[in-house]
Amino acid sequence: MKKIAFICAGLCAAMVFTSCKSSESAYKQAYLKAKAQEESQLANQQNVQQTQENVVVPMQERTATDTRVVDNADNIPVRQEAVSVINGSGLKNFSVVVGSFSLIANAEGLQQTLRSAGYDAQIVLNSSVSPAMYRVVATTFDTKAAAAASRDALQVRYPGAWLLYAK
Repeated sequence: MKKIAFICAGLCAAMVFTSCKSSESAYKQAYLKAKAQEESQLANQQNVQQTQENVVVPMQERTATDTRVVDNADNIPVRQEAVSVINGSGLKNFSVVVGSFSLIANAEGLQQTLRSAGYDAQIVLNSSVSPAMYRVVATTFDTKAAAAASRDALQVRYPGAWLLYAK
C-alpha cells in the first residue's frame, strides 16, 4: 500500500513540474515585442533631432553699441574665505592655494618645498571650517588675472590649485 501511495505521489509531482513549464516561444515573443518598441522609440528620437536641426533661427541685426563683450577673466572661479596668516609675509587680494591640510606639520612641509623652488609660500588658517584647515599659498597678487595665470602655471605640478580671495 505504501508503494502505491509513493508511486502516485511521484507521478503527481512529475505532472506538476512538467505542466508549469514556460514555453520558449513565449520568451521569444516577449523579446521581439520589446525589440520592436525599442526600435520605434529610437526612430522617434531621430525624427525629433532631424526636425530640430532643420529649424532655422533668423539672425537679429544689432548695432555695434548693442553688443556686450564679456571678459573671460571674470569667469574664473574664486573661493572667498576668512583666513589669518600663520607663517608668511601677508596676503594680497588674490592668492593661489596649492594645498590644504588639517595638520600644520604637513602644511609646513609643502611650504618648505615651495620655498626651495623659489616661491614666497605662506601658510594661512581657515578656522571657520571643521576641522580647521591650513592652506598653503604659493603666490599672491593684486589682480585676479595675474593670480589666474599663476594658478594655471602651478596646476602642472600641483593639480587642483585654486584661487582664494581673503576676506
